[in-house]
Amino acid sequence: MHDTDQITKKFSIIIPALNEEKLLKRLLDQFPVELRKAYDFEVIVSDGGSKDLTIKIARENADRIILHSEKKPQNISQGRNEGAKNSLGDVLIFLNADTYVSDVDYFFSEVYRQFRNKDVTAVACRIEVFPDEVRLSDKIFHGFYNNYVALLNKLLMGMGRGECQIVKREKFFDVSGYNEKLAAGEDFDLYKRLRKRGRIKYRRDILIYESPRRYRKFGYANVFWNWTRNSLSVLFFNRSASKSWEAVR
Repeated sequence: MHDTDQITKKFSIIIPALNEEKLLKRLLDQFPVELRKAYDFEVIVSDGGSKDLTIKIARENADRIILHSEKKPQNISQGRNEGAKNSLGDVLIFLNADTYVSDVDYFFSEVYRQFRNKDVTAVACRIEVFPDEVRLSDKIFHGFYNNYVALLNKLLMGMGRGECQIVKREKFFDVSGYNEKLAAGEDFDLYKRLRKRGRIKYRRDILIYESPRRYRKFGYANVFWNWTRNSLSVLFFNRSASKSWEAVR
């Protein structure tokens, strides 16, 4: 958390990363210095112990890099929380390293406008597969799942996919951030808890693209089953069904 004597930013973009040399630069290139000044935001890469060129790429493009030096592996919740602890933004924007923003100017102007509403605690975004890799199966699944996320927020449960989660800083720390004990379902868990602190707004017009690499390796049926069982386990037992979450690179 930042105190009143510290310089603050409107936004902090926090990117957890682990061996993401293939895709990280594509995301970071969207945030040049001129854009950071225009919209008053910083870019933080929270690295979980990468062995490839991820750290080098981050040093060339990010404002701050948080390094994980412990021998024990770091999960994504820990990486996001470490980034948040070292951030200056009044709004925290968590983006996965294998994503990029459809329209950065629209993104920042709309996020700024959305959080002028004091009742809004968090924003959930629409997620689609990279346009240059999209297949019919991607369109069908994401069409269904984006509507599912929108429905859960209308039902006042709270839901937002971890590829893009946008949270008011004070509310994030009020709920102690991501639950670091969860190997999976941590994104659903955070928004479920945040919903008790205010509105979560699903914005279909704020579009984030993601890599289809997990879907290509495991298939949609397997991915959806793992998402569902982890979400139900978090909802009813406050723990994830999965003991770990396999990285796909």
